[in-house]
Amino acid sequence: MTFAQQLKDAATSYWENSFRHPFVTGIADGSLPLEKFRYYVLQDSYYLSQFARVQSLGAAKSNDFHTTYRMAQHASGTYQAELKLHEKFSKLLNITEEEKKAFKPSPTAYAYTSHLYRAAYHGQLGEIIASILPCYWLYYDIGIHFKGAVPDEPIYQEWIQAYGAEWFKDLVEEQIDRLNSIAEDASEQELKRMTEHFIISSYYELQFWEMAYTLEDWGIPSRLHPVMTGNEGDPS
Repeated sequence: MTFAQQLKDAATSYWENSFRHPFVTGIADGSLPLEKFRYYVLQDSYYLSQFARVQSLGAAKSNDFHTTYRMAQHASGTYQAELKLHEKFSKLLNITEEEKKAFKPSPTAYAYTSHLYRAAYHGQLGEIIASILPCYWLYYDIGIHFKGAVPDEPIYQEWIQAYGAEWFKDLVEEQIDRLNSIAEDASEQELKRMTEHFIISSYYELQFWEMAYTLEDWGIPSRLHPVMTGNEGDPS
């Protein structure tokens, strides 16, 4: 079994729950309210802008020029392919420039990208690849898993088709092969850190669906709201 497959097996519970999450199944059967997908597009556009920067840090930390070139190409591809797709979704969903300027990342989007930056700044290329690979791999698996789905909503059809496409498969397999190659010469401590990064990112991928489905914000959870008694402000 390859190192990458070992990592995927270790994160099975997060991946299987991603396939079953109502946000993902709602895209596949067309039942997901557009409000939730609209929220997702805004959060994912933020995520991808940070993701491309982490890919670029991977290019800078590469030990050979070819890998530097390829990681830079991946960063460029994130902009050209995925962000362009989100621009199209933004137009179809009537997301205004004012909304984009006023945008604030959700707690989950902020935490996930912070995790990626931590892996990138403190780790080497293998740790960067391990941290970003679940985003590639899980989306491709979802695209394949729901490839035959024909939701009534055209936006959802396009989303599924994009991640099950051959061009995306090639990018996923390239990064899987790169991680396996790096793992061959990695120390036990490096393998452990790569495993941790992969599993944490897999967790956050699942949480990203939940974030969008619940329209997560920075508010205080309702169970923590103080009960008003009518005596607030009375020091006695």
